[in-house]
This record gives sequence, structure tokens and C-alpha cells, in this order.
Amino acid sequence: MSASAGTGVFVLSLMSIPICYLFNSLIYSNSAEAFFFAGCTTVLILAISGHFMLKKKAPVDPLFYVYAAYAFLSVVNLIIGLEQDNIVDGFVTFYLRVANPHINTAHGHMISYWDGCVHYLMYLLMIAAITWGDSYRAIGLYWVGSFLMRAVVYILGNAVGKYGTHVNPLFLLHMLYISLSVWACFRIFSQPSSRDVQPTNTLEAERRSLLHRPQDLLFIICLIPAFAFCVFRGLIVLDCSSQWCQDYTRQYEPYLKDPSAYPKVQMLVSMLYSGPYYIMALYGLMVPGCEWMPDLTLVHSGALAQAQFSHIGASLHTRTPFSYRVPADSQPVFLLVNLLYAVVPQALCYRCRSRPAFFLRPTLDKKTE
Repeated sequence: MSASAGTGVFVLSLMSIPICYLFNSLIYSNSAEAFFFAGCTTVLILAISGHFMLKKKAPVDPLFYVYAAYAFLSVVNLIIGLEQDNIVDGFVTFYLRVANPHINTAHGHMISYWDGCVHYLMYLLMIAAITWGDSYRAIGLYWVGSFLMRAVVYILGNAVGKYGTHVNPLFLLHMLYISLSVWACFRIFSQPSSRDVQPTNTLEAERRSLLHRPQDLLFIICLIPAFAFCVFRGLIVLDCSSQWCQDYTRQYEPYLKDPSAYPKVQMLVSMLYSGPYYIMALYGLMVPGCEWMPDLTLVHSGALAQAQFSHIGASLHTRTPFSYRVPADSQPVFLLVNLLYAVVPQALCYRCRSRPAFFLRPTLDKKTE
């Protein structure tokens, strides 16, 4: 298949920049000439992009068109984040005035940047894979984890936080996006997994004990404090009365008590889902033949990367009230601990994907009678 379809998606996503500017200017001008000019320009841009996308045989995978639309929206989200931080102006000014107030929080800023950068890159990679007929299941599973963490925290944080009564019709439109994305998640999970591992390599990997696998032993040592840290922060947001919890919150992470409720939901989701994951990962590193391990690490590493990016960024962002921001003298320790907590799942995922022989069951040839 030609690369023209992927090129069209890339061009279409970049065209969101002039489209946002035109429509923002249109709303504030109220002139017939501006309406006509903006409408004609938008139609021309979409026609050019569609010409690139459908110049030759159109992709048959429906996720191609879903990710094409999401790539367009990702650039819009990046513009939203940049305009909120006063880096650009005049692109989405009207939208920021009528949108849900949740998007103006520090957490809203971070998910705008994450979607506009990381998700955008993943959409382009998956679109390129579809265009060339390659498998995109690995990137898709990473996106699944990232999307699910973003969606769960954002929806529950909106419902229970201080902005829970400020829901407008745009939130219902966001729920449509969530529903379509959940369908995309199931489509990705249903794709076959491709692993090229020789049976002899699998048998050899399974015979090696944990002491002869120093890298896996190191991961086990790292997963134990990661599990403890995950549970510890979950207890903090549940108002644990322990002096350790109170001292840690006051000195290192006062953002956990932010009334927007996003950090509280974030830590509860991490404790309820990342906690069991760490136990399963410990089991998978010690017992051979856990074929679910590579896929599970992909989903979890995507989820934790998104969670830690949003949490670290919001803890330091100027939109967070000063009393809930990380104190200046505690920032090195805060960054070190949280970055290490984010890196461990990424390293474990790389180990499971690059050398999956230990996690596969050997396929033995049937004996002929």
C-alpha cells in the first residue's frame, strides 16, 4: 500500500492549526465575509488532505480513520495547552471560555500536553504501520494503557472533585470519544500476537534459575519497593493518620491533598490496579511460561507513564495553588523518587518484549504414531 494515506493524515493533523485560528477569528468577527472565507478554507484543507489519504487504495482497517481523527484532535489539544500557558494566543480562546473548567486545572494542562505530544506520536506510528501493512499491536497496547489511565482519572476526578457540578454538554461529547476509544481498545486486544522465538531458546530460558538471571532478580528487588510506594500513596489519599504519611505529604507531595481530586483518584487507581500488577509481575518473573506477561507490562507501562507525567507536571505547575505545590527544597527528592517509580515499569516492559523466551510455553512437535 502506498504511503500517501499516511501522508494525508499527517497533513490533516497539521491543518488543525490554521483551522483553529480561522474559526476562533470567525467567532469574534461576526462578518459574512469571514464566515465565507473560513468555510471555504476549511473545505479546501479537508479536500487536499482527503486527496492524499485516498489517492490510491484506501486502508481497510477502521482504526486507521479513528486514529486519523485522533491525530487531528491531538494537535488541537497541544494548541490548548500552549494557549493556556500563554505561549500562543488567538487559536482556541473562545473554546477555553466555554469549555469545562476541569481543562483549566494543572492536571488538564498536563493531559493536553501528553495527548498533543505522546499520543500524537503513537497515532502517527500506528497509522504508518497500517499504511505499510505492519503490526501495530505493541504500540496499540501501550496506547491502551495510557488512554485508560487518562480516561478513568479524568472522568472520576471530574465527578468527585470541586468541579463536579460544572459539567456542560461538552462533557457528553467527551464521553462519545471515550466510547469510541474503548471500542478501539478491544480491536487492538483482538489482534494476534507475533513472537518469533525458537522452541530451543524457550526451553533453555526456562531451565535457568532466578539466580542465573541477575536482571530478573534486580527487577524483583525493584518491584517490591514500587509496590510499597504505590500502596503508601494510596493510604495517604485515604487520610491515613500515620505520622509518616502526614510528614511525607507536607514535605514532599502536598499536591495529593489538592481539592481538584485528580491526585486522589490517581493514587487510588494506582493502588487498586498497579498494586495487583506488581504482585502478578513478581509471579511472572519467577515462574516460567506466563504468556500474558509481555502484553500486561505494555499496558501497565503506558498507564504509569501517563500517570506519572500528569502527576509530576501538575505538582510543579503554576496552576496548582502554591500551598499544594512541591516545596522548592524538596523538589530534587520528589523528582528522583517519582522518576524512578516511572522508569522501572518501562525497563521491565523492554525486558519482556525484547527477550520474551522465558514467558513463552515451548511448542513441542507431536510424536508420530
